[in-house]
Amino acid sequence: MGDIASRGYTNPDVLVSTEWLAEHLNDANIRIIESNEDPLLYPSGHIPGAVQVDWTNDLNDPLRRDYLHRDGFEKLASRIGITKDTTLIFYGDKNNWWAAYAYWVFQLFGHSNAKIVDGGRLKWEKEGRELTKEVPSYAATSYTAPERNDKEIRAFRDEVLKHVEAGLPLVDVRSPDEFSGKLTHMPNYPQEGALRAGHIPGAKSVPWAKAVNAEDGTFKTADELKAIYEGEQGLKADDNIVAYCRIGERSSHSWFVLTNLLGYKNVRNYDGSWTEWGNSVNVPIEKSV
Repeated sequence: MGDIASRGYTNPDVLVSTEWLAEHLNDANIRIIESNEDPLLYPSGHIPGAVQVDWTNDLNDPLRRDYLHRDGFEKLASRIGITKDTTLIFYGDKNNWWAAYAYWVFQLFGHSNAKIVDGGRLKWEKEGRELTKEVPSYAATSYTAPERNDKEIRAFRDEVLKHVEAGLPLVDVRSPDEFSGKLTHMPNYPQEGALRAGHIPGAKSVPWAKAVNAEDGTFKTADELKAIYEGEQGLKADDNIVAYCRIGERSSHSWFVLTNLLGYKNVRNYDGSWTEWGNSVNVPIEKSV
């Protein structure tokens, strides 16, 4: 993983290369986790030994719009056969949107021994590496998790309102047309989910995709990322930042970049994002169209 180590990240150990993963598929102390937007990708072929963690069925509460609580997380961890000492290796489609989302949810329960595959499923496939339809079976474990910690890396609507009133920085990682108010969802997706379009007042538009190389989904170097977030947008490593998108998955990716690759200490993901904000009564909205 020499290439990753040479990119100047604050914490390069949060990434593994496809080469490294191919050499460690049989390591007993790791668990490979695939998390995708498209639920049909995993059964169509996945990295050998990988388990599927579905963002809807596995990470969310089945009734309330919220993530699973401690007991649900413990059952998930037991089902995929991990302990607190297991190194989790996340990857997925969409240049790791959903892998970063799953990674972020696992951080809410304190499982910090986790990494993301640089380039995700895209790079693995482009390199012609092995995929299998065989679903692995791991012995259930006993996993004791702490209560979910929503205070450090998660933001809620009322907290974001106070953030706006205080003039603190927000990063809107959606597409330019979503930010401007032209669209309520990404281009080529059904335009649904929010009654109003636009962005949270004062937010800076930094689409998540700027952080990756389009050809293979790998992350850009630290210098390139600093040029985007600091040179173009004026952000600083000690800023109190809230990132958001539409439902929190794309902003999880940007949270990962700012927190782990650039070493920002105070970044929270507003997972309610535009689906909540654009449907809320009497919250401020700006448009640029």
